[in-house]
Amino acid sequence: MFEKVNGKVVKVNVGMAGGVAARTGAMLFYTGDVSFAPHQIPGGQGMGAGGGGLMRMAGRMMAGEHERTMLAQGNGEVHYGFAGLEVHVVQMQPGAMLRVEASRLLANTAGLQSSIVSVMSSGGGGGGGGGIMGALRGAATGALTGQGMFTTQLSGQGAAVLLAHGGFLELQVGGPNPIVVDPQAFVAAYGNVQTELKTALSWRDAVGRGSGEAMQLHCVGQGVVYVQASEEKL
Repeated sequence: MFEKVNGKVVKVNVGMAGGVAARTGAMLFYTGDVSFAPHQIPGGQGMGAGGGGLMRMAGRMMAGEHERTMLAQGNGEVHYGFAGLEVHVVQMQPGAMLRVEASRLLANTAGLQSSIVSVMSSGGGGGGGGGIMGALRGAATGALTGQGMFTTQLSGQGAAVLLAHGGFLELQVGGPNPIVVDPQAFVAAYGNVQTELKTALSWRDAVGRGSGEAMQLHCVGQGVVYVQASEEKL
């Protein structure tokens, strides 16, 4: 499927991959007979369809995630990269799940099941639940941590490509103690990993401090957490 050309570029045979969904602007060049069309990730329409203005607002924000992706189909080879960022390929296995910040997902094979979820409901962690309340809690948390309001969730068999500043660290989750990550350094979690955002300081003390000081992302379960070697937002 995806093959690294170097630390910042991947290539993929679109026909063999069964189609590729990638963020808009990530295609560098291609050879062969390949077509590109806007691609939508399920998740935004349901939240925005009912309820009041807040529900519609959340739905529109989720819809924004859809509009930033393009679907490549046909027979040919496409090279992908974005803003000179480091890339990492994750081979997806049945039964495992990948939860990744939308801004840190470069591309994925189109056969993967994908959806957009509130950051507070990802992996059953966070204690906030889904729906509009989860979305609102996610918005409040995102304002402090720098994370997005929504997370892309992928499952099935295929592959995905992650983006990061300064390279990747792969942290194994499954020991007696949780892996505790700065939310701005968090890229993705793969496997059966539950995440929970915890306040390290009071909200009053947290103002003006870095996200790692104010909020911490606790990761437990079994799997891998990918962290970038930087707190810079993508």
